[in-house]
Amino acid sequence: MLLGGQPISGFRPYRGDILQADASAFKGRPFRQLYFEGRRQPLARYPNYDPENPYGGGWAYADGELVPMYKEVPGESKRTVYFKTTDARAWAHPEEGEVFTFPRYNWWNNLVPIAGVDAAQRLLHLTADCSYAVRPGDRYYVQGLFEELDAPGEWCLDPRTWILYFLPPEPLGERAVYAPTLRTIVALDGATHLTLGGFTIECCSGTAVTVRNSSDCLIAGNTIRNAGDYQGGGVSVDGGQRVGVVGNDIYEVGRNAISLNGGDRITLTAAEHYADNNYLHHFGVFYKQGVGVSLSGCGNRASHNLMHDGPRWGIGFSGNNHRIELNEIRHVNLETADTGAVYTGGRDWLGARGTVIRHNYFHDIIGFGWENGKWVSPHYAWGVYLDDNTGGVDVIGNIVARCVRGLVHLHNGRDNLIENNILVDGTMQQVEYNGWTPTHSYWTTHLPSMIKGYESVMNQPAWRTMRNMDIHPRDAVLPSGLIMSGNAFRRNIVYYQGENSRLFRFNNVPFERYESDHNLIWHGGRPLLTGQSKLKGESGPNLMGSDELRGEAGKLPTGWHWQERPTGANAALEQGAPPALRVDGAISKDARGEHFSILVGPEVPAVPGQAYRVTIRLRASQPEAKVGIGAQSYVAQVYFWYQGRTLSATTEWREYELLFRFPRPGEQGWNDQMSRLRFRLDFRAPSGSLWVDQITLRAAAVLDEWESWQALGFDRNSLVADPLFVDAERDNYRLRPESPAFKLGFQPIPIDEIGPYRDELRATWPITEAEGAREKPARLGH
Repeated sequence: MLLGGQPISGFRPYRGDILQADASAFKGRPFRQLYFEGRRQPLARYPNYDPENPYGGGWAYADGELVPMYKEVPGESKRTVYFKTTDARAWAHPEEGEVFTFPRYNWWNNLVPIAGVDAAQRLLHLTADCSYAVRPGDRYYVQGLFEELDAPGEWCLDPRTWILYFLPPEPLGERAVYAPTLRTIVALDGATHLTLGGFTIECCSGTAVTVRNSSDCLIAGNTIRNAGDYQGGGVSVDGGQRVGVVGNDIYEVGRNAISLNGGDRITLTAAEHYADNNYLHHFGVFYKQGVGVSLSGCGNRASHNLMHDGPRWGIGFSGNNHRIELNEIRHVNLETADTGAVYTGGRDWLGARGTVIRHNYFHDIIGFGWENGKWVSPHYAWGVYLDDNTGGVDVIGNIVARCVRGLVHLHNGRDNLIENNILVDGTMQQVEYNGWTPTHSYWTTHLPSMIKGYESVMNQPAWRTMRNMDIHPRDAVLPSGLIMSGNAFRRNIVYYQGENSRLFRFNNVPFERYESDHNLIWHGGRPLLTGQSKLKGESGPNLMGSDELRGEAGKLPTGWHWQERPTGANAALEQGAPPALRVDGAISKDARGEHFSILVGPEVPAVPGQAYRVTIRLRASQPEAKVGIGAQSYVAQVYFWYQGRTLSATTEWREYELLFRFPRPGEQGWNDQMSRLRFRLDFRAPSGSLWVDQITLRAAAVLDEWESWQALGFDRNSLVADPLFVDAERDNYRLRPESPAFKLGFQPIPIDEIGPYRDELRATWPITEAEGAREKPARLGH
């Protein structure tokens, strides 16, 4: 055993079951972790840690009126927490405590010391900024204060007397209590051909094992546990070449279980570091963006690992030419939202080109977040998440199952190949693509870094072989005003059972630059929802009365009225042939939020289940003007139904279309009082003008969403059929010999090779999986 701490002995009774001991041997080296019987003990905290509900319990919630997560609040403080009256506490030395919180977005957490308490205003003042403001409803706890020492396992160190107070979870007897004295237990620098193997390595405040600028070394067959703080983890490899982290059991670490960094991204010289055959669980104890394996640089590998019970993704990667293969990742994203089993981003235009995600099994990817004023889980998690312009990644031969938001997500991704995967039971949808426009804040903010990244490698021979690297970021915006391009989805099996689950969800995707074909889709005979509607034909009169808007110049058209009129907004018919409705933009704010212009047309009869087509001509005074067109039906305080689309109007006259279907009895959105609808126009601009003319609203016949998708040219060689898994109910996704997938060219996935394997360098075999979220899912009561 390699231990990075010292024992503390001489415990004697203090009060009740609380013991005390002299810790003056640590004077000048204050510790924030304590270990007993191989387990990290919780600092005295409020509210208390709940071992039976470790993810959903043990939280206080900031007070105040709820604010929408994505709404900006000018001047809000990042250094205060507004606490509820019921959470007021009396502390003699609040400055010795710290706040552990997930501010605003719930992407990660902060751990910030307390500066003081304003009891009258119910404010905790912090010594430093959180990443974002701690908003009403955000969860937090306070730790490190003596008055909160009241639950088994809790402890507190008095920094004035160096007395340790400890309430042991079971009788102490002669068993040891340890506190860390070292940040790192084993540090290799410039080593070659060295193996560190067979040890139990624990009890340190930083990263247990660090390897810098070393080559051909092995960290193998160790048990590494109870290590690290917000900055420290299990094993970190930085620089050098061919360092292997193999066969280890790593758990209860503060940040990442394994971090591999090395290689040259400019020349695409691989470091060839690898994390293979490890069992990684309960990582990210303090830093909630901590992962099982982090890959950065160029040419590194994560393979045959089993990972579970992490706060965010299992594998996070940046850089190029990495290999992520034959891993099993389950029950991650237990404490954060907007996340995945594996995750990367491409804000430099280069990431993560050349990387291959192959033959992995990602399942039960959970997510935890804020929705409609409640904390919920599962929430906002995908399986494979290629974020922020990620390009050139191959996702091949994976099994991805049971992710609430979807199984694959491309966020403005480019040149990615999604092929030969088995995708099972995404709750909301199976595949989601969200693209940007030239005015999207992410594009305008990150374009300079994309240009810098591209130009740093554009003349490198190795980069010229990458897909579509001849396109400069400045030239990426297409004539349609969209950017996402070059992605392919082919020879996949998509199998899902949720009655209302969608197949695809697309937003700002230029379909002329997309490929989807030779897939096998099965939704148990239910409709395949793609979000697409194609017109067969239309019939009957224009329900708006006439194509041209009628009425008196200077007033609203006949039958029209304001539904929402912000301060400063105006709308009126202008004389002309044909007359046009001019709407002047304005946005006002009050306690209920922001208000933009909403106008509705005359009420017209609607037939349950009938499809309708709207056409409208628009012109704006400013390019990229945000406009909503839709249909709505409502009775105040009884029901509200709306279906529409958001578009960007140009400075030239252009016709736009909306296809929608009025609900029928028994469908989502239906109410027995529904019989009429109105056309609705939203102008979501603080200034400028919008002109409208020639509106039609007619009954229509439309193709179903799958037929509409095929009419666009996609999946014409795909099949809708049961893939014939051996036993999907028991997660056996092997294919029976008669599966129709083989006719489409699907290649069998080597399921038996996924995950850890018996080897002389394995720390333990067989692996006994630790208890976690699978056995104790989060219970949420707030």
